[in-house]
Amino acid sequence: MSNQTSKHNQSTRQMIIEQSEDNNTTILTSPKRLCQQRVTHFPSPLTKEQKEKQLLLTESVFQFADELGPAKITHIYEPLPGLKAILVVDNVACGPAIGGIRMAPDVSTEEVFRLARSMTLKNAAAGLPHGGAKSAILADPKLPLSDKERLIRTFARAIKGITEYIPGPNMGTDEQCMAWIEDEIGRAVGLPPEIGGIPLDQIGATGFGLSIATEIASQFCALDLEGSRLVIQGFGSVGKHAARFLGNKGAVLVGAADSKGTLFNPKGIDVAKLIELKSAGKSVIDYPEGDKLEREAAIDIECDIWIPAARPDVVRADNVARLQTKLVVQGANIPFTIEAEQICHDRNILVVPDFIANAGGVICGAVEYRGGTQVIAFGTIEEKIRHNTALVLEKAARTGRLPRQVAVELAEQRIRTAMSPPPPPPPPPHHPPPPTPEYQLSCHPFNLHAQLW
Repeated sequence: MSNQTSKHNQSTRQMIIEQSEDNNTTILTSPKRLCQQRVTHFPSPLTKEQKEKQLLLTESVFQFADELGPAKITHIYEPLPGLKAILVVDNVACGPAIGGIRMAPDVSTEEVFRLARSMTLKNAAAGLPHGGAKSAILADPKLPLSDKERLIRTFARAIKGITEYIPGPNMGTDEQCMAWIEDEIGRAVGLPPEIGGIPLDQIGATGFGLSIATEIASQFCALDLEGSRLVIQGFGSVGKHAARFLGNKGAVLVGAADSKGTLFNPKGIDVAKLIELKSAGKSVIDYPEGDKLEREAAIDIECDIWIPAARPDVVRADNVARLQTKLVVQGANIPFTIEAEQICHDRNILVVPDFIANAGGVICGAVEYRGGTQVIAFGTIEEKIRHNTALVLEKAARTGRLPRQVAVELAEQRIRTAMSPPPPPPPPPHHPPPPTPEYQLSCHPFNLHAQLW
């Protein structure tokens, strides 16, 4: 594969830069396969400035590496359709990695890695035979449908050979996008029912799991779901179904936010009416009743249950003091920083970690991948999330630790077990050597006689 090889050593890690056979990309890979990155290749020979850029790229790749991964970081660029994409396959010790495709114009490699790690922990905590991955297409998800399809199909062809990655829907992508990918490479979950899939966003698999996690968590903070006040930060494919399922359990939606603003009504919001309005392409602030506030104002609404279901890092050390709730159930991936979770813990606000609470979607995808039905998927989601939420919160209450610390410990233990080499096979059982022919002759002369005849 190599016409030109350069080696760089830093902190005992070695990165090998190899020129690909087609001269179109450069593969950066470590001898231990901690990470692999595909980037556009500079025409050789490289200038000093270009070499310095590659050196910085090498160093930036390894800032994510630890004993769990990532196994592979891939940057994809296709100039004609204008595709820029990132794929991180974090860990495949438990099996092929399942992870959604996020479409947004401002996603970074760091964000994709953190999301991939969250998927690794999520799949392990749920006991699924899958590792974790995540991908992102840097584009506006509201592109014209034909342009979006072109990008999705180009991305699918680019990852066809990365068979350890099974794509699924995520923010900005849906069942139709998965159908395009399935058509291109025959490998996706979250497919439309017309082609044998379980449309996890359409049925609200993640939102259903959030409602189960909320029900269990409410018992740990003396909260009665009947009449409890609910705020959804990110009233999209996850948030709207969480509101729907929790509404069936008696919770009252008093606040909802999307990219255009925040709706607040202390008397309650009609969830079905708001979902219908959002399905028509409108914003929560187009709801006829209630106060219309700024997008970030959702964090200021006093409530009993606060569910972040949008982007990462929406609650940080600089704004967590504004949060006025008893319980946070994380519907988005990594919506709180570690500092924010610690502050909530110190304030006796219970926070159920993302990869425990929002695992419903990937559990559904894993069931679909093995040919299961929607009924089986909902039963599996309820069983796993009910068990894991109780397990984590009981241990956190007993030890005084953050729920995330307990959950990470649980997940990492399962991952390390899968990564451990199998024990050597037991030695064969000991059998005494067969008797010598002389022994047979001396003890059984008539046998010899019979054999001769």
